[in-house]
Amino acid sequence: MIFCGSLYYNFSRHFAFFVVENRTMAKKKYRKHKKGSSKKKLSTKAIIIRVLVSVFSGLLMLAVLGYLAVLLGVYGKLPAKDELSDIQHSQSTRIVDANEKTVGHLYRFYHSSVAYEDLPDHLVKALVSTEDARFYEHNGIDVRSLGRVFFKTLLMGDRSAGGGSTLSQQLAKNLYPREKFDKFSLLIAKVKESITATRLEKVYSKEEILALYLNTVSFSGNTFGVASAAKTFFNKPVKELTITEAATLVGMLKATYTYNPRMFPENSLARRNTVLMQMANFGDLPEDSAQILMEKPIELDYTPFNPHDGLAPYFREQVRRFLKNWADDHKKEDGSAYDIYGDGLQVHTTLDVRMQKAAEQAMAKHLKGLQLAFEKNWGNAAPWKQNRAIAENALARTPIYKQLKKDGLAASEILDSLSKPRKMTWFTWEGEKEVTASVLDSVKHHIKMLQAGFLAIEPQNGGIKAWVGGIDHKYFQFDHVNQSKRQVGSTFKPFVYTAALENGTEPCDYFSARTVKYANMEGWTPTNSEDEDFLHKNFTLQAALKRSLNTVSVKILEETGIPKVIEQARSLNIQSDLPEVPSLALGAGELTMLELAGAYASYVNDQKPVTPYFITKITDAEGKVLEEFKPIDHVPAYSTETKYMMLEMMQTVVEEGTGSRLRWKYKLPNDLAGKTGTTQSNRDGWFVGFNPELITVTWVGTDDGRIGFKDTSIGQGANSALPIFALFMQTLNRDASLRTITNAKFPDTPASIQKRMECPEIKEDGFVKKLFTNKDKTKEKDFDEDGKEKGFFKKMKGIFNNKD
Repeated sequence: MIFCGSLYYNFSRHFAFFVVENRTMAKKKYRKHKKGSSKKKLSTKAIIIRVLVSVFSGLLMLAVLGYLAVLLGVYGKLPAKDELSDIQHSQSTRIVDANEKTVGHLYRFYHSSVAYEDLPDHLVKALVSTEDARFYEHNGIDVRSLGRVFFKTLLMGDRSAGGGSTLSQQLAKNLYPREKFDKFSLLIAKVKESITATRLEKVYSKEEILALYLNTVSFSGNTFGVASAAKTFFNKPVKELTITEAATLVGMLKATYTYNPRMFPENSLARRNTVLMQMANFGDLPEDSAQILMEKPIELDYTPFNPHDGLAPYFREQVRRFLKNWADDHKKEDGSAYDIYGDGLQVHTTLDVRMQKAAEQAMAKHLKGLQLAFEKNWGNAAPWKQNRAIAENALARTPIYKQLKKDGLAASEILDSLSKPRKMTWFTWEGEKEVTASVLDSVKHHIKMLQAGFLAIEPQNGGIKAWVGGIDHKYFQFDHVNQSKRQVGSTFKPFVYTAALENGTEPCDYFSARTVKYANMEGWTPTNSEDEDFLHKNFTLQAALKRSLNTVSVKILEETGIPKVIEQARSLNIQSDLPEVPSLALGAGELTMLELAGAYASYVNDQKPVTPYFITKITDAEGKVLEEFKPIDHVPAYSTETKYMMLEMMQTVVEEGTGSRLRWKYKLPNDLAGKTGTTQSNRDGWFVGFNPELITVTWVGTDDGRIGFKDTSIGQGANSALPIFALFMQTLNRDASLRTITNAKFPDTPASIQKRMECPEIKEDGFVKKLFTNKDKTKEKDFDEDGKEKGFFKKMKGIFNNKD
């Protein structure tokens, strides 16, 4: 009302004076010429006067009607006194772990708040003297400034003339941002902000308004709130800001981009000095002191907020994606949409901060050394150096390449442009590195970096306890936990063995480790990674699994049948497509880490797989539960007897097999079972390690499948992936609060199962078979895809108990 009343009063007074004066002149002229010209028409001047009076009266009426329309909510609801009394700043969504420990926040901008008591006096004076010199005199609206806005900004379209808004009006704009920017919408917004400002002045003291303003205003560098700005540009709390630092921050408010001290130091310095002079002009700073301070340079301690920093960035991004989809399908009680960045939601997750920290630290520690060994092992023969296509293909996937292509540049022109050096930052394990290099050089540097993924889940329900999707979220945002499907190598073998046991194979059945060439599979010839001579050796299931013998696994698959193995995998909740080929036994199928972890959980969860999940409930800012999430219950995928046999076999992998370095190198005393895995050309290294309370999956490789490890000694899962699990468990063992997990024991294997598994692990071929075996010739045969018994020799296998 004050805004409109002021306009009405000023216009009315001037219009009345104008009309009275002109009416007096008209009457004099009328009397002078009354006798001789009673029928004479009004002069042109009188007509113009009447038209102007009518126009201004009409405009005044429109202004009054427009004000009333805004007041009545025609152009949008105005905040009422009760709403303003309970102002909630944009509250970030808080992500908490299973123990209510903070994992991180989701917010639209980097924002933090500070109390008025912590605002230095010179900061307040700098703000008021520069932005609203009559702040303590008005009630939310400065009429003099409004006149300038009306004539220069609105009528003449001169944005440089300034906004003329008081700090109270600017606070109203901060709290209720404008949605449109045309002239009419700007006028409506100004009226709404004026009304809101007067209401704010009735609810809050001047000091409270200043604090609210400084906590909601935007500064340079996409920072919101003076606390965030102080931290970003000077790396200190607000209360420690010097006069020049405070003036620099206040100077940004006129134009956050133009007066960004990092990007435009000269502009910022000039604007800072203007603020200092304003303080001197209004008596808030002695003029001689202002002159001395103006001679000082701006000294930044720039510490930008990095949303990729902090704990569990890959996990937080997964939560954000989930919450975004959730908000699309849910509405508040009043029908409005949820703001996942500003409504103060709390997302309660299954994560465990202790385990998450241990996983991130273990990955960083191991990968730092492994990367050096990886590059040294390749030397100048490295594929990212010798294979030009690898780098150029990666270059073509970059946003800058795609943009240049969209702009119409030819491939040769783009390559030429992106081969020119420029300043940039690279990821290294020693920290970010400032370099002068081309985009192509940058691509070559980053494609050689080993990537990794780590997942830990609770086997009883699938609750995710740790999630590491990559080595650095800022530079590599692709999440290897749920976005990547990679060949899983020998970590798939336990599922083949499980299917075999379920289909009648006994743990003491022997299978030949001899190399076989499968004629109906284009001569495919699987071999073992070990150099040992396996020509006449036959292994039990346990012996073959602990040594991860490829030749035996293929024969077990053949006897069981590919369809039955795939059926077993489906019962373990593996949804990904599985190739119906013999190499399935060696892990040719591509799975996510989530699928692999969920399937392995069955071995310690009453034969039931789990579906990994990570959110238990979502609550609002007041703690009201908006939705709860429960784990999915699955049915048992195999028998109890098979579970005990598989547990025995996978414990042997750790005690004596490919995972034994957990004992002899890392000295882990825990009850553990697991399986290593390595894919063709050493592209992927895997390790699945678990105990009764925790299932973990670790993967190591590069994002480009053409870049693998040169040597198996470095690239095998036991060397590339297993150490991350080992370092992770070492950290958990040192935490007394995690003893219930680390000290968990596997159940005792029933005596009847132990008896079925009591047999020599290896059996040599008999004299006759050795006599008729040509050691210089690889055996050739057809692969039986369905596991059916065909031919005389297969029917006779039971006699010799030798499955070849």
